[in-house]
Parts: sequence; C-alpha cells; structure tokens
Amino acid sequence: MRNIFFYTPLIILLSAAGCRRHKSAPAPEPLQIATAEARADSIVMRYTSAVHLQSNYTATIAPRVSGYLLRKHFTSGERVRRGELLFEIEASLLRTSLRSAEADLAAAIADEASARSDYERAQPLARLEAISSSQLDAYRASFLSSQGRVRAAREAVDRARLEVGYARIYSPIDGIVAHTEAHEGDYVGPQTKFSTLTTVAAIDTLTADISLPTALYMRHTEEDSSLLSDITLHLASGERYPYAGRYSYTRQGASPTSGTVTLVVAFANPDLQLKAGEYGQVEYGLGSRQRVITVPQQAVATLQGKHSVWVVGKDSTAQWREVTLGETVGNRWIILEGLTAGERVAVEGSQKLRNGEKVIPKNE
Repeated sequence: MRNIFFYTPLIILLSAAGCRRHKSAPAPEPLQIATAEARADSIVMRYTSAVHLQSNYTATIAPRVSGYLLRKHFTSGERVRRGELLFEIEASLLRTSLRSAEADLAAAIADEASARSDYERAQPLARLEAISSSQLDAYRASFLSSQGRVRAAREAVDRARLEVGYARIYSPIDGIVAHTEAHEGDYVGPQTKFSTLTTVAAIDTLTADISLPTALYMRHTEEDSSLLSDITLHLASGERYPYAGRYSYTRQGASPTSGTVTLVVAFANPDLQLKAGEYGQVEYGLGSRQRVITVPQQAVATLQGKHSVWVVGKDSTAQWREVTLGETVGNRWIILEGLTAGERVAVEGSQKLRNGEKVIPKNE
C-alpha cells in the first residue's frame, strides 16, 4: 500500500505539467496571400498571323508584234520606272509596212483630189443639162468612194505606226522587273514560244494574306463592318514596321479544305524597306470592342487540362474554382466563365492554400 500512495502523486504532477505545455503552444498564423482583382475590361480581340509579303500588282510584259529580239535594256531583279525601255524588237519589216501604208495613203489622197475635181466640174454642166443626172451621180459616187479609201489608208498608216512603236516595249509601272527567258536573237511575239517576256511587280504597296476560321469571320462581320483594326507588321528580324497596315479586301469564297476565309491587308512601302517574298508577322484587332473579365496570368493554374484560380472572398476565406479561359491580352487571361468582375484572386502562394482556409490578402 505504501508503494501505491508513493507513485500516485507523481503521476498526477506529470499529467498536469503535460497539460500546461499543450495549452501554451501558439496557434499558426494565417497565410499572407497577394491578390488581384478580376477586372472588367473593354477590349478589341487581337490576333497574330504569320504572313508572306507579296506585290499587290504584277504587270505582265507581252509583245504585241512579232519579230526578232534585238536588245534587252535591264538587269533581272532591278528596279525600273514607269516608261523605262525594257525590250527592242527588230522592226525593219514593220517600218517597210509603214512606208507602204504611207504610199497607199498618198495615192488615195491623189485619187480623192482627182475625183473631187471631176465632181465639181460636173455640177455646173448638169445644171446646163450638158450631162445627164446619172453621169453627175456617177461623179459624186466616185468622189465619195475616194474619200472612203483615204480614210482606210489613214487607218492603215496609224496601225503601221503603232506596230513600229510596239517594237519598243516600256515598263507600264514602277516596280521590280523579273527574269526573262528570251535572249537577243530569239523570235518573240504573239503565238510564239515567247508570247510573254517578263513581269514587273509593283513595290510601292505590298500585301499579305490573313486566314480566319469561317465561323470567327462570320461572327465578327455580323457584329462590325470594320472587321480589322490597328494592323501592325513585325519583320523577320523582330523589328516593327513603322507604317500601319490597312484592310484591303476579302477574297471571294471560303477554302473548302481548311474552312477559312482569306483577308488581304496592305502596307505602304514608300522607303522600299519591304521586299516581296519576305516573311513576317501581322498583329491585328478583330471586330468591335467587347466587355470581358481578365485576371493576371500568374493567377491561373492548369492541371490535366483544367484551369483554375483561388478566389479570396470578403471573409478572407480561400476557395478553389475552375474557370474557362479565352485569349491572352498582354499579361492577362480573359476569363469566359467562372468569375465575376470585382472578385479577388490569389496571384502568389496559391500552392500552399486549402479550401476554406483563412488568409490575409495583400492587394497588388
């Protein structure tokens, strides 16, 4: 019995000491979490497309007369001006035809003068009844016929002169002249192997094609007729082109294979900085302004294809919430579903959060 009484007070004392130590342990502090507001913004949706720059117009240089190519006056790939001589075709036969036409005209003019004189002399004779009216009619018909032959001869001369002029081929526009397969001495002209000699590509304005999904195109054309806005070009070097682009036109019909519509945008090229054939990226606004909810990109987590945010309520309680994302706008995500304007979301420290946990929000 003495042993029992001796140990009992010791057990009671140890138990009391343990209770005192448990009660004195401090409670954990709530996490401090940086938060940001889910913001309602009015924006124009912006997109980026890789593009291939090309000339907005290419002139085909085709000879109008046949003959042997006498001389070429350009170097392939160089810039030419409107009215600059490109080719000369040997024109000896054409000049011979012109001289023949001019001789025919001179003969026709002489015949007309003779017929006019005969008709004028016959008129007073007919009034005196020295000749019959039928004879007068014959003189008149001969004179009118000679006038017709003069007109036809003048047209032949004009045509022959044009053909002689066509032997010298000039550039119809300013641009870059392409390579020609024809060499000096080749027989060129309509219905020959060289019915087309070269092309000249305009370079004062270059264009680029942008492909849009048909559904997206239809949605925005119903909303806003302006369609594209604030068009900028970034060159392959990363440099931003200083001149803004403009919407030019929409190619007719959608692509049956890809289900896309092609929009053509144009860029002025006054300094000839752009080259046809080079690649770049076009950034553009599509459609009218829209009201959207946006949050900082670091507030959104993605796991197994699901996107989520931690919402910090007015009572400072953290709640996990799944959201549906749209496009990015700068450093922010557009939230299509799951948030309303004015709610606050965690932007750092969210990996430590648990549903229903109290936090101390820090605003951005």
